[in-house]
Amino acid sequence: MNVMKLFNQLEPSDAQARLTRCCGAERWVMRLLERRPFANMEQLRQAADEIWWALDAADWREAFTHHPKIGDIASLRTKFASTTNWAAGEQAGVSEASDAILAGLAQGNAAYERKFGYIFIVCATGKSAPAMLALLEQRLPHDPAIELKIAAEEQRKITQIRLGKLMDDLALLPQEK
Repeated sequence: MNVMKLFNQLEPSDAQARLTRCCGAERWVMRLLERRPFANMEQLRQAADEIWWALDAADWREAFTHHPKIGDIASLRTKFASTTNWAAGEQAGVSEASDAILAGLAQGNAAYERKFGYIFIVCATGKSAPAMLALLEQRLPHDPAIELKIAAEEQRKITQIRLGKLMDDLALLPQEK
């Protein structure tokens, strides 16, 4: 059975749980579920983006709450246990960071959250800790409306990566004959 067919046949509660790992905005998940079945991955990806950009700021902020702060290893292990493997891989660049970089990320995250009211969201895949810190410092002076759109775009990128990981996970499930 192909992976998209398997995804389309998931029980709604299972599909909901799996999609929530990709993006924590409940309305995004429910609207994506309503569009099943999908013919292929491209159709799923397009629907995911269309729905994402049709949501409002409150939905975007809801999705942001489903991420650990960049460099917050303790949160990866506890609060975000359902996405630990995915988030840890996405934040792999932080695992080798110096204490100074980690301190800078912690301070920057705190300043960012005070200013914007949500955690710093960045598609961390493939980025080093110093690069993420530089992006955080670059984005801190932004106007809140501009920054929200940048954070939403970063969340969109993360979601697309995680949809791929979801399909990879489904491909590993035992198949019926």
